[in-house]
Amino acid sequence: MLDKLRELYNRYYEIEEMMGDPEVISDQKRFVKLNKDYKDLEPIVEAYKKYSDIIGNIETSEEMLKTEKDPEMKEMAKEELDSLKKEKEELEEKIKVLLIPKDPEDDKNAIVEIRAGTGGDEASIFAGDLYRMYSKYIENKGWKMEPVSSTEGTVGGFKEVIFNVIGQNVYGTLKFESGVHRVQRVPQTETQGRVHTSAASVAVLPEAEEFDVEINESDIRKDTFCASGPGGQSVNTTYSAIRLTHHPTGIVVSCQDEKSQIKNYNKAMRVLRSRIYELEYQKYMDEISSKRKTMVSTGDRSAKIRTYNYPQGRVTDHRINLTLYNLQNIIGGDLDEVIEAIRTAENAEKLKETVNE
Repeated sequence: MLDKLRELYNRYYEIEEMMGDPEVISDQKRFVKLNKDYKDLEPIVEAYKKYSDIIGNIETSEEMLKTEKDPEMKEMAKEELDSLKKEKEELEEKIKVLLIPKDPEDDKNAIVEIRAGTGGDEASIFAGDLYRMYSKYIENKGWKMEPVSSTEGTVGGFKEVIFNVIGQNVYGTLKFESGVHRVQRVPQTETQGRVHTSAASVAVLPEAEEFDVEINESDIRKDTFCASGPGGQSVNTTYSAIRLTHHPTGIVVSCQDEKSQIKNYNKAMRVLRSRIYELEYQKYMDEISSKRKTMVSTGDRSAKIRTYNYPQGRVTDHRINLTLYNLQNIIGGDLDEVIEAIRTAENAEKLKETVNE
């Protein structure tokens, strides 16, 4: 472990030197990549410095125990040594987690797409509940949320809703939400009081930077139309809504949230770029999801990942067999306990992989 830490420590200062090179500064793509690597290495370097200090202090305390004649000073040295050894063990566990290879996309912003699945009107209502759950969670995290497009359900909620999430480590946190979410409850539309099961799918995409994907303008067909509201009625008389069709992939993206055509176009391009980027990224996700059960959600979008059972006030995440009886808090946006449990399970599996390599 020490050899690995020293290697990363040297790499950190090597990058720092390179970032001061005018040739590197003039190459934006390279500079951005180095800056990201530099920031990623920062907590590891800080941990290494602290670890080195602890090892040095342990050696000093051990030497004092050998040479000190005063019983009181010797006892103090022993207490200090015990405390340092405990601190060293705790720091080693943290360093092991820091040394786990990060998903290179974790620091990116995210595009979240929620779609009603099986269950008719109740599925749309549930999709709306998920949208509000994520809205509250995003607000609690201090992130920024930007709507892209939505199609409302006939009795409430959404048939589909897409939005951008901007902030620190957004994709790395929300990626665990991709998959099929299932709800068990008595629907608003049910007259007999029977519990129904409905579903909605969530897709979380890392937002691609401009230099991540090259798109030829000639490959895109741009259509404009009037933005529409529930039932399809026109909500404005200008052709501000945008539909982009990418011919090579067949991907179609629409955006009508903004009154400005240019703003809608820019938002649609961000989603298009991210969906094209995801086609390549998905190969990577498929590879790791075959090894790691916690990532089945991002490897297989049709996988059932979580059930919200209202009669029992229970939420179950099927990937890690986690059951919590605080449904109202979770559906109200308190997702930290669920996401942290999945992240912990994933890190444990990653640690096994690094040990077995």
